[in-house]
Amino acid sequence: MRPAALRARLRGVGRPKASDVSAGLVTGLFSIPEGMAYAAIGGFNPVSGIYAGVVPTLLGSLFSRTVLMVTTLTSALALTSQSVVKEAGLDALDGGNIATLAVLAGVVMLLLGVLRLGVVMSFVSNAVMTGFSTGIALQIVTGSLKDATGYQPAGHNKLRQLGDWIVHIGDWQPAAVLTALAAVAVWALVRLVPRLKPVAVLVALLVVSMAVGFLGTQVELAGDIAPIPGALPAFTAPDPSAVGALLPGAFAVALVGLAQAASIGPSVPNPDGTRSSVNGDFVAQGLGNIGGGLFGALPTGGSMSRTGVAVSAGARTRWTGVFAALWLALLVLTLGSLAERIPMPVIGGLIIVIGCELVVGRLPDIALVLRTSPLSATAMTATFLATTQLPLQQAIVIGAVLSLLLYCGQAARRSRLHRLEQDGEGRWLISDAPARIEPGTVTVLLYDGVSLFAETPRIDEQWPDTTGARGAAVVLGLRGVPDVPSSAVLKLLRRYARDLRAHGGRLYLAGVEPRLRAVLHRTGLTAELGEDAVLPPTSDIFGSQQEATARAARWVEEASRGEQHG
Repeated sequence: MRPAALRARLRGVGRPKASDVSAGLVTGLFSIPEGMAYAAIGGFNPVSGIYAGVVPTLLGSLFSRTVLMVTTLTSALALTSQSVVKEAGLDALDGGNIATLAVLAGVVMLLLGVLRLGVVMSFVSNAVMTGFSTGIALQIVTGSLKDATGYQPAGHNKLRQLGDWIVHIGDWQPAAVLTALAAVAVWALVRLVPRLKPVAVLVALLVVSMAVGFLGTQVELAGDIAPIPGALPAFTAPDPSAVGALLPGAFAVALVGLAQAASIGPSVPNPDGTRSSVNGDFVAQGLGNIGGGLFGALPTGGSMSRTGVAVSAGARTRWTGVFAALWLALLVLTLGSLAERIPMPVIGGLIIVIGCELVVGRLPDIALVLRTSPLSATAMTATFLATTQLPLQQAIVIGAVLSLLLYCGQAARRSRLHRLEQDGEGRWLISDAPARIEPGTVTVLLYDGVSLFAETPRIDEQWPDTTGARGAAVVLGLRGVPDVPSSAVLKLLRRYARDLRAHGGRLYLAGVEPRLRAVLHRTGLTAELGEDAVLPPTSDIFGSQQEATARAARWVEEASRGEQHG
């Protein structure tokens, strides 16, 4: 990021609201047990999960264009990182390896943002993103079942784990279940008071934690995962020797983190009405990973669960994430021993509620997709199932492929040829393309499509028959067609032009953009048609079309005279 852009971003952070301070405290408190649990699930040092909520969260919140997004460790990133380190044959407890992976993932994210490749995410359809974000929300819920009930569900995917958890209700630990229910009950009661609604999560966390300590209830505590050191993260140098082994996996980690973050923007819009930016979020997460990797943090990305905690706690600006990082650093530095006493069932119960809220928030989108088309509904369902049953990096690839297929299918179905005719007042009227080209006539067609290769079979079926087109001309309007069409579309145009010429007719192209004209010239199509038959667009939307029609009419007249003289 350029220095000028950096200064502009820092000036644009705005002023914090009072609720941001308390929301930051809640988010920071959650970062201790949740971060430790996610790191432990991945086989890493649990302390690195705590540190993932300090520097990455601070930098991510300062630079993110989705202002309420909290950048930190997620369960998906922990599991993906575990897979990458394992496949590389490296030690997951070696700080240098973790620093290398986090920095590499950060560099990939940063480059994608700087090169403005976030546009790739715009090709992920709403149906696929809805299925993906709903699956992530279910992962959040299932990832907290053990904390909330004391029973670790079995199964190789989230749906099986959910089913196993329900079937083994008799194995739930009563103390853990009652503690989780108490936290949810306190949260629900506090939310009944409008003025206390923003701090409901914080109140539930503190009240139930103190009650558990006072009553001596035997449940798992945050300190049971690992002791919390009373120190800030120290500088950790990456291991250069691990770069080659971890670089391919760093792309997978970056892809998972970015895909998770991309689902947050649509779910958590900016309170100030500004638009989020996928490229800006890529840059923010890249900076967060580079900075965090140098200070003991695991790879991080936009966290749906931690963002949900922040929003439920009353987050109003990006300062919530900044305060979350500062509160967490202060808590670790001064009150680490007390933070160890946070009951895991409290965290589990509240996370399940937040995950359910995220699912409920997606219900309107789910209903919209189901009502749109069977194809969209199928893509959403397939992505949801992939997200809950496969590693996230595989689910993302499946979602991207489904989005591409959905786009190609929709583009191919809408592509068509129209006939344009002028009425007595000079207005152009649109109708279906004719079945055949009559001899000695000028037929004006409009190509309505995006010049995608998948359109060619449908367009090929709609070309008017040229068998009797002697002395006839066809004007094809291409205004609005992408500058660089697919080679399949170019072959389609060449084939029809030759077919028309073989039967004594001629093809004119109107509204050809400069880059498209250059492509036609390089591929020899302009030479086949003739320079006078390829017309550029004009400021008048129908100007090029009218000029092409006039030229075609003159050619038809000359062809007719030539036949008479012959």
